[in-house]
Amino acid sequence: MRDHKKLRAFELADEVAVLVYKATKVLPKDELYGLTSQMRRAAVSVPSNIVEGCVRGSQPEYLRFLEIAFGSLRELHYQIDLAKRLGYLTGQVYDECEEKISETGKVLWALIRSTRNK
Repeated sequence: MRDHKKLRAFELADEVAVLVYKATKVLPKDELYGLTSQMRRAAVSVPSNIVEGCVRGSQPEYLRFLEIAFGSLRELHYQIDLAKRLGYLTGQVYDECEEKISETGKVLWALIRSTRNK
């Protein structure tokens, strides 16, 4: 069993989740069951899938959950962009989310590539 707490990808994904929860507090109340909910679910999905993958016994299963996490991260990236275009997120909040999501994506993709090569 792998220890997710030792993975930089998990640390960053966890930071993204916290950041998104804080950022979505400013979204309009009428988006609570729409964009706010979608963004939060995608954000939590990333570290959750990394954790679940770490407890899987086989390498293919581990890789599958890392790929699901990466997909959720890309989904979140779109949602953050949409929230900005709709005027829900300001420049600074958007920039911070964008930067953290981008960094997380690079680290997670590197982990996926290295796992595939084993």
